[in-house]
Amino acid sequence: MVRVLTGLERLIEDPPAWLDGRRLGLLCNPASVDRCFRHARHRLRERFPGALRALFSPQHGFFAEKQDNMIESDDMVDPILGIPVFSLYGRTRIPAAGMLADIDVLVVDLQDAGTRVYTFAYTLSYCLETAAACGKTVLVLDRPNPTGGVAVEGNLLRPEWASFVGRYPIPMRHGLTLAELARLFNARFGIGCDLRVMPMSGWKREMTFADTGIPWVAPSPNLPTPAAAMVYPGQVLWEGTNVSEGRGTTQPFELFGAPYLHVPKLEAEFGQTSIAGAVLRPVVFEPTSGKWQGQCCRGFQIHVTEPQRYAPYRTTLRLLQATIRHHSTEFDWRPPPYEYEHEKMPIDLLIGDAAVRRRIEAMEPVESIEASWQHELEEFREMRREFFLYT
Repeated sequence: MVRVLTGLERLIEDPPAWLDGRRLGLLCNPASVDRCFRHARHRLRERFPGALRALFSPQHGFFAEKQDNMIESDDMVDPILGIPVFSLYGRTRIPAAGMLADIDVLVVDLQDAGTRVYTFAYTLSYCLETAAACGKTVLVLDRPNPTGGVAVEGNLLRPEWASFVGRYPIPMRHGLTLAELARLFNARFGIGCDLRVMPMSGWKREMTFADTGIPWVAPSPNLPTPAAAMVYPGQVLWEGTNVSEGRGTTQPFELFGAPYLHVPKLEAEFGQTSIAGAVLRPVVFEPTSGKWQGQCCRGFQIHVTEPQRYAPYRTTLRLLQATIRHHSTEFDWRPPPYEYEHEKMPIDLLIGDAAVRRRIEAMEPVESIEASWQHELEEFREMRREFFLYT
């Protein structure tokens, strides 16, 4: 197996000279560890004595303890280091200038999910904007994209559907690492921050997460495994419906279902070979929290058998459309609010284009819907190459 070193490990091994004497902040969470599970804040404190002045946390909290959307975290003091921890998913999602006053460089070490709606990338984008306004530097320590760096999938977000689950016109599965996304955001959307990156070594775009040899620590409570992250670019759409996406179970996003779901009808439509790279296994589960709490849900677990062939967004669009077709009286869209949007439908924010939702409802074949965005998706494929750190 090729040894992959994360940006954190490379920074500790061979820090750039320009960091000497700089005061540091760190945006992190529990997944910010090296391969020996030592946390980034401890590694930075050891490598740069006296330099680490402040910590910052994204959605789900500094300890990744908050389960769901719109559950906020407070500022705190790190119980071990005794330095402030500023929540960027609490009273604000945009860092204030005062939060950066005591640092020169904001170091970012977050495990992204490779999916447009995962909010860590937008927390980073707001950090880039504030840093640019304050004359600070941002250093992104890169980590693998758990869905890989080759496949790109889905429609591009329309500007009128921008939210904290999608600020920029990128597809649902973008195929970029967090450092590559930061480079794209900074250059393409006029942020103009003094952005530096510490790439990984040994990572190849076609790698699965298992190929990297890097330990998986859940970046948020409902992405407990790389398998959950692999299906997430599609299965996250169930959040905009009254179908359980598996929250409140031990296998969120891998499981989906509802008390009303007619498994035999969907089985007849999605046999063992109809989903490329995956198998649907019928299950019954009972969520302990969230939708259908305490009720038996009938549905499926998605088992990804061939990651290189599996298309998560296409798969869930097909499953979503079939569920609507077979359960027209029981199925419903989730009402607002969702991620601080109180009027727009959550499914439209997730898909990033209300027209796609209407076409799904109208039973237009998913293949036809997908064909309509291939031109802009191809343009994105070509554009993103400008920001590649890995070939």
